[in-house]
Amino acid sequence: MTAPPPSTPVASPTAAPVEQAWSLSEPAPTDGVAAAEGLREAVSAQSQTAGSLIDTLDAAALSIGTFRVSLWDVMIVVVILIAVLLAAHLASKAAHATMRRFTHFDEAQQLLGEKVLTIIVWGAAFFIGIEALGIDLTALAVFSGAFGLAIGFGLQKTFGNLIAGIILLMDKSIKPGDVIAVTDMAGNESFGQIRKIGVRAVSVTTRDQREYLIPNENLMINQVENWSYSSKNVRMQVPVGISYDADMKRAEELMLQAARASDRVLATPPPTVWMTEYGDNSVNFTIHCWIQDPEEGVGNVRSEVLKALWWLFKDEGIEIPYPQRDLHLRSSEQLDRLLAHLESDGRK
Repeated sequence: MTAPPPSTPVASPTAAPVEQAWSLSEPAPTDGVAAAEGLREAVSAQSQTAGSLIDTLDAAALSIGTFRVSLWDVMIVVVILIAVLLAAHLASKAAHATMRRFTHFDEAQQLLGEKVLTIIVWGAAFFIGIEALGIDLTALAVFSGAFGLAIGFGLQKTFGNLIAGIILLMDKSIKPGDVIAVTDMAGNESFGQIRKIGVRAVSVTTRDQREYLIPNENLMINQVENWSYSSKNVRMQVPVGISYDADMKRAEELMLQAARASDRVLATPPPTVWMTEYGDNSVNFTIHCWIQDPEEGVGNVRSEVLKALWWLFKDEGIEIPYPQRDLHLRSSEQLDRLLAHLESDGRK
């Protein structure tokens, strides 16, 4: 019986190497500035030297999660921001110059047009800058929500004053050049001329060169005394007192003559004189006269009229009385002895 031949080993197929799960996945993309990436590719295609320099700047980078910011990205962002801001500034100035050429618009309409154009220009500059940087507008959803909260809490007054300033210009209740009455912190009332209507406040300059910055909302919701709203003519009063012994008719004629002598007093409407009361020491009158340039001051006109009237009264002998008081002394023993003593001394 023959022995069976030795069995030859059966060659087993070699097992293929098993790839790890993480080796099958694609490398995670990194987000950067789209404008910088596009510009780098364009420059590298044109010049190898410039491309190598850009690669060196791009190598110096900081990665935060999937977001990567390099020195090249920062440079491009700064250049785009400067270019957009400069272009918006120049466009805004050009828009202002264009509005000034529309001479058939009054100053308030021109200022309103300038503000609207400024908002449009800067809004367009914002979106152009976002597009140039390659930022997805959907990424601003969180920012817009935070910005809305900021407006609701911190910037409510600022935006309220902005809207109030636009409304004031639209209804022309106040405009640059108007003269309005203002009250300081001590409660003293003065008047001033509106120099500028800004985004937040209205600038009012008084005759003593004090500049009041009044929030736009205050002028819209509170009572405002505007001396030149419908007309710049302002009536001012000059009080005068004369003696009871004076010729009243002649005194009135001299008052009107003194008022007409002032260059700033208008001939139409003409000055008038009213007798106001019988005072303790004098008969009191008020000279009413009109001026059309209250921004040049009111007190100087009153002073000019009173000085002219002083010399006219002097020439006509009309007296401006001093205060007069009647003194009544009650009789007493001490007073009688004092009078007797004074009388005896007078005889000596």
